[in-house]
Amino acid sequence: MAIGLKKPAEIEKLRAANKIVGGTLELLRKNTKVGMTLKEMDAMAEDYIRSHDAKPSFKGLYGFPNAVCTSLNEVIIHGIPSDYKLQEGDVIGYDVGTELEGWFGDAAISMGVGEITKEDEDLIACSKDTLYYAIENIKQGMRFKELSSMMEQFILERGFIPLRNFCGHGIGRKPHEEPEIPNYLEGGKAKAGPKIKNGMVFCLEPMICQKESKPVILENGWDVVSTDGLRGSHYEHAVAVINGKAEILSLA
Repeated sequence: MAIGLKKPAEIEKLRAANKIVGGTLELLRKNTKVGMTLKEMDAMAEDYIRSHDAKPSFKGLYGFPNAVCTSLNEVIIHGIPSDYKLQEGDVIGYDVGTELEGWFGDAAISMGVGEITKEDEDLIACSKDTLYYAIENIKQGMRFKELSSMMEQFILERGFIPLRNFCGHGIGRKPHEEPEIPNYLEGGKAKAGPKIKNGMVFCLEPMICQKESKPVILENGWDVVSTDGLRGSHYEHAVAVINGKAEILSLA
């Protein structure tokens, strides 16, 4: 596995692409209201991205039809925007990608619409808190498998489980680069595999299920749900390893 190292100037290019992602997610967060359709949210995001001289990198990627993944309630990731109108108590996830001058950005949030239940608040908090916990604990020299194990343990201690078969990833001149970073330990040995080094840029994205971790892809070929049929959540940031620590690139 060849994990590329980015030069400081290249990290700044990635920061610029990811800053637009962060701004897009803030726009979506502020405008998520009862009665808004998922297609309206998607169009708003695409307009914002293009107004910043970037491209919505998800549009057409692997055949995805829209700018934003809008994952509603039971859909954990990769939801396709529809004419559905947001309702009080919904949980909505937004995943946004950009391309700016050949460099890529990627991040995601989950949030409630209006008043939501304590259970849904806990569900959303699990993905967000797992992400920030992992970022705070990244150190140069630790192994990616240690990072995966750390995220899995945090999720389990919250009473949830990570979605299987989907993962975080490197990012740079391609939207998905090496390494793959699952939210759970594969193979049983955390002290194995590639080490985290200065100059690495990657996306962490905890995807949370309630009772069962096995994914099902729905008939549209994109929406991913759990076999338990319950609501999920998803959070993501792009980070760069600088001076031995992880720095978030995808903030507005």
